[in-house]
Amino acid sequence: MSRATASADLSAPADAAGGAFRAAIETTKPRITRLVTLTSAMGFAVALLASGERPAFGATVLTALAAVLGTALSASGANTINQWWERERDGRMPRTAGRPIPTARIDAGAALAWGVALGIIGVGVLWVGAGVVPASIAAATILLYVFIYTPMKVRSAWCTVIGAVPGALPPVIGWSAAAGGNDFSAAIAPGALSLFALMTVWQLPHFYAIAWMYRDDYAAGEYRVLPRDDANGKKLASWMVPTAALLVPVSAWPAFAMGEGVAFVYLAIAVLSSLAYFAMTVRFARDRSRERARTVFFASIAHLPVLLVVLVAESTLRAAL
Repeated sequence: MSRATASADLSAPADAAGGAFRAAIETTKPRITRLVTLTSAMGFAVALLASGERPAFGATVLTALAAVLGTALSASGANTINQWWERERDGRMPRTAGRPIPTARIDAGAALAWGVALGIIGVGVLWVGAGVVPASIAAATILLYVFIYTPMKVRSAWCTVIGAVPGALPPVIGWSAAAGGNDFSAAIAPGALSLFALMTVWQLPHFYAIAWMYRDDYAAGEYRVLPRDDANGKKLASWMVPTAALLVPVSAWPAFAMGEGVAFVYLAIAVLSSLAYFAMTVRFARDRSRERARTVFFASIAHLPVLLVVLVAESTLRAAL
């Protein structure tokens, strides 16, 4: 055996293991998981700053790490189980045909086991490190996403509204963790509800834009993410524009729900940004092209991070002063 052959034989298992690991990570939808984790961390930070309390630094850091890690693992598990559930339909859609399960880069059974394990570990980390309330919310998020939203995607266009609920719960996980983790009333505090409402409403025009951009793919997968008999997009626009209009007051709500922690700066930016976003959805309603939908999509992924950054920044500054 030549040195080159021996080297190839030795590297093959490592390459295979690395490929399997990358495929497993890909099933977790890393970009979505990052956003979910970020919103949970933001909920934790804003709740802590708004409370005016200064608990022990070490305990705060440990709780924050548990909240962030537990949210990330729970979201990863839900996303992986979702990909397992939708593996056959994903294989029909050009947008998703390259995912790990349709391309057999990971076995379907292994992916399911991986997803279940991630979900259980994530909820467990939250329970031990952040409290019963964040853990319960994370468990509910997984159940809603997997067992209600996922099967509903092939039955009704209302799936988008239903799916927005689990997508909006991570900030409440962070908020309830910062509030001690064992008081269920923290999950319905005005600040927590304002963040939940912001995330819920933000997702609707965001996903309607995606649904229109990739409507042929969704049709190939037989997903009912668009209204029936809506070839020209009028029905979709009739949903997109009102939800974007609702986003204006909802984006402003945190400024009034968090006491003195957030005020004029956030409020001004939230109103201006959401009005600009609303204007783009109106333009889509007038010209229902893929280009206009893409503009709405990019506006949505700019709107939310701007609000989150300003919200945390102003809360931090006011707490310091």
